[in-house]
Amino acid sequence: MNLPCPRSPGLCLPLVLACVAAAAAAEAGLQDWPASTRDTRPWSYWWWLGSAVDTNNLAQELRRYAAAGWGGVHIIPIYGAKGWEDRYIDYLSPRWMDMLQFTVREARRLDLGVDMTLGSGWCFGGPTVTDLEANARLAVQTIDVPAGSRLTRTFDPASTHGLVAVPPDGPPVELTSGLRPDGTVDWQPKAAAWRVYALSQKPSGRTVKRAAPGGQGHMLNLIYPDAVRHYVERFTRAFAGFEGPRPRALYHDSYEYVSDWAPDFLARFAQRRGYPLTAELPALLGAADDDRSARVKSDYRETVADIMAEDSLPIWAGWARDHGFLTRNQAHGSPGNLLDLYAVADIPETEMFHRDRSLLVSKFASSSAHVLGKPRVAAETGTWLKEHWTETLADLKALLDDLFLAGVNHVFFHGTCYSPDEAPWPGWLFYASTQMNPRNPIWRDVPALAAYIARCQSLLQAGHPDPDLLVYWPIHDLWHDPKGLVQPLTVHRRAWLERQPLGRTASWLWEHGFGFDYISDRQLARLTVRDRRLVAPGGAYRALVVPECHLMPLPTLQRLRQAAQAGATVLFENQLPSDVPGWNRLDSRRQQFRSVLASLQFATVSNSPLRLARVGAGRVVVGDLAAALSLAAVPRETLNAHPGVHGLRRRVDKTFHYFIAHRGDQPLDGWVPLAVHAAAVVIMDPLTGQTGLGAVRAAADGRSEVYLQLTPGASLILRVLDHAEPRVKPWAYWTPDGAPVELRGDWRIEFLGGGPSLPPAVTTADLGSWTDLGGDAFQAFAGTARYTTTFEAPPPGAGAWALDLGRVAQSARVRLNGRELGSLILAPYRLLLPGLEPGANLLEVEVTSVAANRIRDLDRRRVVWRSFHDINFVNLDYKPFDASAWPLTPAGLLGPVHLVPMRAKTPP
Repeated sequence: MNLPCPRSPGLCLPLVLACVAAAAAAEAGLQDWPASTRDTRPWSYWWWLGSAVDTNNLAQELRRYAAAGWGGVHIIPIYGAKGWEDRYIDYLSPRWMDMLQFTVREARRLDLGVDMTLGSGWCFGGPTVTDLEANARLAVQTIDVPAGSRLTRTFDPASTHGLVAVPPDGPPVELTSGLRPDGTVDWQPKAAAWRVYALSQKPSGRTVKRAAPGGQGHMLNLIYPDAVRHYVERFTRAFAGFEGPRPRALYHDSYEYVSDWAPDFLARFAQRRGYPLTAELPALLGAADDDRSARVKSDYRETVADIMAEDSLPIWAGWARDHGFLTRNQAHGSPGNLLDLYAVADIPETEMFHRDRSLLVSKFASSSAHVLGKPRVAAETGTWLKEHWTETLADLKALLDDLFLAGVNHVFFHGTCYSPDEAPWPGWLFYASTQMNPRNPIWRDVPALAAYIARCQSLLQAGHPDPDLLVYWPIHDLWHDPKGLVQPLTVHRRAWLERQPLGRTASWLWEHGFGFDYISDRQLARLTVRDRRLVAPGGAYRALVVPECHLMPLPTLQRLRQAAQAGATVLFENQLPSDVPGWNRLDSRRQQFRSVLASLQFATVSNSPLRLARVGAGRVVVGDLAAALSLAAVPRETLNAHPGVHGLRRRVDKTFHYFIAHRGDQPLDGWVPLAVHAAAVVIMDPLTGQTGLGAVRAAADGRSEVYLQLTPGASLILRVLDHAEPRVKPWAYWTPDGAPVELRGDWRIEFLGGGPSLPPAVTTADLGSWTDLGGDAFQAFAGTARYTTTFEAPPPGAGAWALDLGRVAQSARVRLNGRELGSLILAPYRLLLPGLEPGANLLEVEVTSVAANRIRDLDRRRVVWRSFHDINFVNLDYKPFDASAWPLTPAGLLGPVHLVPMRAKTPP
């Protein structure tokens, strides 16, 4: 049982940020939470509709965010609200830059940070992007020329990227250099019929989504580095006269471009792959389902990935660094190696979207950060978590816990709209969002969630991640596909992971308690070996796992062998790779590949399904993964032996931090083994701030165990010490000690805030939804009501009493005899009482609802509140939003309310 007690919440380079966080954690008392900072507190995406902002409302909104416990905002200009066009400000105009400057200064004064998108809406693009620079598709003309005929078709020399004649058999003929200024070419086949391919590009038609005034235009082509180089010039001019503090970071949203070609793609392909793509056009453009086509298309996909990772995005990131900004990048959706693309930014950023919530996908962002030593991992948080106005703080906490388990430590709510006070309720809104703004009733108890986030992130940003394994991503098996061209790797359609051996391996490791980070071919080059550990810029790992794969680049296989030679352990699941990817110099590369494999002299491990090769000071193991991990003595966490319980481990010097979340449905009350030695464990409840020294013992197998009580939906942080710590007060364990006592009697219900109007106060002996109290005023109301009752203290006998509110819709603040006891945002709505008066006791419970019934009322009365340009306001299915047919949503204190006798528990 997790019984909270009341407790008040309490531009650097990335590596410096990590040192600051670690120092703050070290200086704090072992039972204390580190002081919150801008980076440890939650941030919000902050949409400026039409950029129709003014200094008075900007300052007022920022003060509200600061008061709620926010750490910063991320400015994104988008389309505007109807009827407010006279207030629109063109993006990057002098007036817009003045508003940005005011915002950054005012935010700094309030100890808030500011980030911004390098553009409006999403993705990169706008009015300066030309047709040539726009995201583009390959355009192909095919002309069949009979034997003896001449090629009579004309071609635009300026837009033709390649002109190639291909015979039925034999090598193709390059015609591009013979293209005349008038568009003709002097060529005819001597024998047989030839096919001529003319390659060009055309804009895909994808424009900036949800663009703001002054930000409309083509989306950029990230496969064309010159387009990115030209794009940032606009911002060089805009910031040329900018005075004072600048935004902290510049943001690039998830990849929603539609591009598969660029003006210089043929040249870049030849440079990177070592052969002209024009020599293999039938394989690239045909429908053959053969190995040659798959190899050529793999080379094509690798080139696209390389251009983005090494050329295009580094131009943006380099420009940002040169101008004093950090960078945040959402790589998902890209047709490239996500690990390399996340790595371009200072702060990799993932997202979970409605039901598209995969910890294993989010780990691509955190893995990139962990391997390369980037201390922050951000997440777009709450994007359409549920249908509008129905999301609760408990829903958000569950999402946050998933993100924290995935390695995220810097959350950005998605999000918050700037809205002037003069705009009628519910104000200005963005459709793909949890409405995390001061006009939503749930905002009243948001400070409790913000404090939870700050406490968690203060420790999740300290030190370094501590997984034991690296897991190689064999992406060339994915790229080796004769169908299609680019392969977008999104968070929505995840066959690229879940139907690949990598996904199965990652899932098995996660479910069996093995901590791991993914690693790419490119990142393998950053590894060294020291003391038999694989050392990356961000940490050291016990072993590297290679999931089942068929194809592996020769340099990767050579690096893995070299790592083993230096003392590392490399584990191949079930099999060794059998071939190299790609087309160029295939026979030569295959011969070298087989030579490396042949140098591994395997022997069967006795009483085991494994084969082992000793290589220098290290070893290469092939076979069953579980057996291989056991042979390598890789420890596993067994927290998840209790269904739904998972953990994440970090290290700060000799101290380990565990974040543990209960995502199951049965309470945990028992001894939990840890994979690290624990002389003492400080248990820390990030929701309440309560801390104490937990009970620790050595199990029969020698492992350290800590006694935990955890209810479904709850979470804890463990600070695991290598020394005894008598100065920390003990953690209090409690257990029920008898039958609960229901609080019967009258409840006075007074409506404190919300709308559309405050219903009259009522007195009732029967708790239930306030929508059942009768009348439209109660059914339409959304906001906060105070429930007040008096009760006599039960007879003495219990060691303590817990207050159990029963069902609450949806959050509550509790006050007993005038003393604030804290906020409750998730079930069980229960807290330990500090003590009861011997006679009458006054209990006040302030319950806040979601906004669903008030929105329902607006739509039933056909009040126009959805009045925005562009997509306006839609539901989860992208249909026009209409809540008029919604059933009433329960609201208030539904109870029953009990006093539960409790006694202190000594762990067995």
